[in-house]
Amino acid sequence: MPGGAAHDRTWAPELRAAVRCTAGLFALMLLVDLANRTLEPGRIACWTAVALVLFAILYPPRVTAGENWLASRGLLRTRRVRTDLLVLVRRSDGMAPRLVLRDALGGRVELDPKVFTANPLLWHHLDQGVRRSRARGLLRCGAAPLQELADRIDRDGARAVFDASGM
Repeated sequence: MPGGAAHDRTWAPELRAAVRCTAGLFALMLLVDLANRTLEPGRIACWTAVALVLFAILYPPRVTAGENWLASRGLLRTRRVRTDLLVLVRRSDGMAPRLVLRDALGGRVELDPKVFTANPLLWHHLDQGVRRSRARGLLRCGAAPLQELADRIDRDGARAVFDASGM
């Protein structure tokens, strides 16, 4: 990674939580089988497979950003966008809200907006790239979700300052 890259500070705790959750479920399934005297190699293999699938689902993507780029590394692959060449930013609502970023080179990253609220340096890198994209005339839509996110980050930052000062 080039110098000046910002990393998601919440990634390590989320990874530890995913490991604990997976290990806890695996241990619970083994204990239930052990208590029922049904523990055998085939069932152990089955529970191991279930635990591995759960871990793959819970594995948090590691988000990193630098000047003009943002990357999200999952369990199997890394997705990357050039933030100075963004052509689309949209919010995808559903069970878990997602921010979808697409660049002019075909790169696409989909991530949880909370990553930016928890990591102001990541937001700063994204915001700088978005400004360059707008200046180049590439990013024509996506102002609403970005403004919403910027307002939330500003609100959370102000709240943190007031809490720290005792106001």
